[in-house]
Amino acid sequence: MKNKVVMITGASKGLGRALTLAFAKEGAKLSICARSESDLLKVKQEAESLGAKVVAVTADVSRSRDVDRFVSVTEAAYGQIDVLINNASMLGPSPMPLLLDYPEEDFAEVLRVNAVSTFLVTKRVSLSMLERNQGSIINVTSEAGHIGYAGWGAYGVSKFAVEGITQTWANEFSETGIRINMVDPGEMDTDMHKLAVPDCDYPLAKPEEVVDIFLYLASDRAKSINGERFSAQSEEEV
Repeated sequence: MKNKVVMITGASKGLGRALTLAFAKEGAKLSICARSESDLLKVKQEAESLGAKVVAVTADVSRSRDVDRFVSVTEAAYGQIDVLINNASMLGPSPMPLLLDYPEEDFAEVLRVNAVSTFLVTKRVSLSMLERNQGSIINVTSEAGHIGYAGWGAYGVSKFAVEGITQTWANEFSETGIRINMVDPGEMDTDMHKLAVPDCDYPLAKPEEVVDIFLYLASDRAKSINGERFSAQSEEEV
């Protein structure tokens, strides 16, 4: 990964932070964003302490104007983007209501943050990737986006959308040098999981324990892999 330019959305905490630090250790040049400036800058400092060059932009990637600014700043700094990881997401109301009781505005916001952002960032980044005819895009999904579970509401629906976006774009990219895949990181010890399962009484993986599959898919070793779904904690293709 040395000197590859890696862009990560939702990098201020949880999996996004763990990915940022993992790629920093591998010598990547990083571009990260999140909506929380203070948390984002803390992660930037952590990555820089590992020797990485880091561009950090406060942005809401569900908004096309923010996406264009984030990508433009990255391209101005590095000249290219080799890897995109669409990680930004939100859970929605907690406790999560059943779909019958789900507020319309909350439902739309979750889909906007989780699914529309994936579409917007991929669309913007893929333009320059197509010019160079190479690039790796990795979308973060969930078991709740593969199997419908009662009570997971808009979050589950949004991850179903992410999986559909990934499969559709993989087919559209199939004759190019761009590959797009998705990873289900599994249940992790994060703030989001605490909101989703507040009474959790079983052990959880740490975010830094699930980063290896992302490093692999971002690397040249995975150049032939496109449109696949991986489970980080089993390390098996689903």
